Order: sequence, then C-alpha cells, then structure tokens
Amino acid sequence: MSSKLISILGLGTVASGVSRILTDQADLISHRAGCAFEIRNIAVRDLSKPREFGMPAEIMTTDWKAAATDPDVEIVLELMGGTTTARTAVLAAINAGKHVVTANKSLLSEFGEEIFSAAQAAGVCVAFEAAVAGGIPIISTLQTSMTSNQIVAIEAILNGTSNFILSGMLDEHRTYDDVLAEAQRLGFAEADPAMDVDGTDAAQKLILLTQLVMGKRVGLDEFPRQGIDTLDLEDMLYARELGYRVKLLGVSKLTSDQLEMHVQPTLVREDRAVARTDGPLNLIELAGDAAGRLVLAGAGAGQMPTASAVVADLIDVAVGRTQLTFPLLDLWNSNDSLAVLPAEQIERRYYLRFSVEDRPHVIADIADILGRHEISVATIIQHEAPEAEPADENGAVLVPVVIMTHRTTEGRLRASESEFEKLSTVRSRYVRMPVAD
Repeated sequence: MSSKLISILGLGTVASGVSRILTDQADLISHRAGCAFEIRNIAVRDLSKPREFGMPAEIMTTDWKAAATDPDVEIVLELMGGTTTARTAVLAAINAGKHVVTANKSLLSEFGEEIFSAAQAAGVCVAFEAAVAGGIPIISTLQTSMTSNQIVAIEAILNGTSNFILSGMLDEHRTYDDVLAEAQRLGFAEADPAMDVDGTDAAQKLILLTQLVMGKRVGLDEFPRQGIDTLDLEDMLYARELGYRVKLLGVSKLTSDQLEMHVQPTLVREDRAVARTDGPLNLIELAGDAAGRLVLAGAGAGQMPTASAVVADLIDVAVGRTQLTFPLLDLWNSNDSLAVLPAEQIERRYYLRFSVEDRPHVIADIADILGRHEISVATIIQHEAPEAEPADENGAVLVPVVIMTHRTTEGRLRASESEFEKLSTVRSRYVRMPVAD
C-alpha cells in the first residue's frame, strides 16, 4: 500500500490527539483512506518541552517553514493555533502546492478570504471541519446531505465551555466563578477563557458557517456579540420560572432580503432540543427550504472529538473527496448583495430585569417608558418582598422586577435605556436578554 507524507504544525492538545489516532488506528485509517499516512515532520516551538504523546525525535523540528514546504509532503496539518505564524505557514504551504487541514477558527474567520483565494489559485484545497464544531460533522453534512437546500436559518450552541458553565449554574445553583473554575480543572476551559465566555469563539464559528451556507462574509464587529461572563444565576432561575433556559445562542438567518446575525445569552423554550443540550455539548439546528429542520449535536470541543474531525478531513483529502467539493464551496467570493441587518432593526421578544425600590408607581413608571417607545409588555413578575428584606443605605427596600415583552426592536429598547437610568427608583444593573421563540 502506498504512503502519503504529512507535516503537522504544532503538537499541542489537538495535534497530540491526531498523532494518537494516526498511531493507534493506523490499519483502520489506511484501509479507509486507501493509503498509509507517514508523519514526515512535526514543527514545534520548543523541542525540550514535555509532550503528552511522544514522537520520534528525528521528525521533530522548530523550522515550521521547512515542514510546511517540504517537497515530499502532500498534506499539511495546521494545528498550532493563533493567527500570525499560522497564517504565514498556511499560505506558505498553499503556495508550495500542499493541501491544508486546519482546526483554526480564528485564522479562518479573520483571514479566510485570503487563504481560500490562495488555495483556489494554487489548485489545492483547505479542509476545516474541526474549526467549526469539533466532532460534529457539520461541514460534511452541508457538502453532502443538504446540498439540495438553501439554508435559511442557523441556530446553534457553538461553545462547549459556555454551555458547561450555564448548565452547572442552573442545575446546581452555583456561581459563575465556581463553575468556571471546575471547567478549567476538567479541561473544558482554557487558563484564559476570555474568548469562550465573551462570545468571540462562538461568533467566529458562526462567521464560518454563514460564509459557507449564505455565501456572505461578515466581520466580527458587524453583528451583536455578548458572552456569559456577566450573567447572574438569578436571571437563569427567573427564565426557568417562565419556562425557558438561558443558552449562548448563535443565530444566522435570512430575514426578507437581509441577513440577521447575533451571538448572545438567549432565553430558549425548555421543550426545544437546543434548550436541553447541556454540559460541554454543542448543537446546530439548520432550517432548509426543502428538508426543513435538521439538528446535529455532539462534542463540539475537546481533544479527541476535534482530533477525530481533523483525521476525517485528512482521509477525505487523501481519497480526493475534498478536492471535488472545495471548489464548489466558492468561499473566496462574497454575496455583497446580501446586507447584514442593522442591530437596531433586529426584532424579537426580550427579557428585562430591574432592581427597584419597593414603593408605589415604580412598575407604572417602567411601563410608561416602554409604552412611549412602543414596547408592549407580555408578562410581569414581582415576588413579594420578605418583611426582613435588608434596606439600602437610604432605607429603601429593593426588589427585582422581571418583564417579558412582546416582539419589538433592539433599537426601541436601546432608546428606552437612557430613560430607565434617570428613574431614581431603579437601582443597580439593568439586565436585558433576547428570547428565541
């Protein structure tokens, strides 16, 4: 059986998983690929660093450029992460005529146009299943089973770290900081979890999916993005009382002749599959014009699920499937006729929570502001304040008031916020979250 030589750039968590699969499942993979894979080079920053999965010293190198452009290598696996050296290395590999497999969502969301265009010009392909949803085969599904459909909507949980934290907070009544620390201990969160919990990671993945199914390139700053790092357990409990669960939901959908996109903590009805997706799992729900709704769920992150997707891409390149499908994706062009819907025009229902003084007319004042901005109230919750409720420094008893609105626009709510801030009876932080019906 023939062999294909590959280079691996990076030997971190995912790359170690890839090396393990290629070693432990060598016979199975060679049978399915029709060839054996031989690792010719592994490029790392520090040769002396202890590795989770040891590799022969003779294939280890610090010269990533030589590994990326080795004339005997056919396929380069970019698993180093980041966007600086990775971008240079991927472009060098492409220009040297190598096919590329990557799990780097940050790289593709920021420099995808340049990379995909270069690959098209060089007659090679870029495979990126692992960059979007880890072990969930979303790219493969879109390239095969859903090719006869125009995808009109995507709703997805695309970050396992945030989903793990939200599940732990609600189910065990724990604080954000407590569950985050557990996620870090279990390996579900990085030492610096900022991109996971501030919504950036999910937004980058949504950008890639949108480019793939809508043909539209969208920048990270062109749509609302909010993370879970400011969420309170109190709001999650109120949401459950109303029949919802809070999820970091990514949405991309066609609305008339515009594209609506946002990544935000969102109230989702408890009976929906996306609401019941807990722990570090991801879920992607597609709406096709012909097939209707399709739901894919599974491990969206983690070493082995992501490594599994990388190796699957490697096999697809080896047998030639990716070379057939990549040119048809047309990822180097953008549908400039499709405009992104301005955030102020996004229309949906909203959850609002205020901390107010327990005195007459407070709710009437809030309702008056909402009414003047044409925002209709659907539900109000104000629990009875206990007699022993502690007072603030001015002697006022503070109570939460929760309001669910009917459908309205983001712009109307933003316009009302400055008036809420002027009410002397409204204290602390005003909370606003969208509702997915």
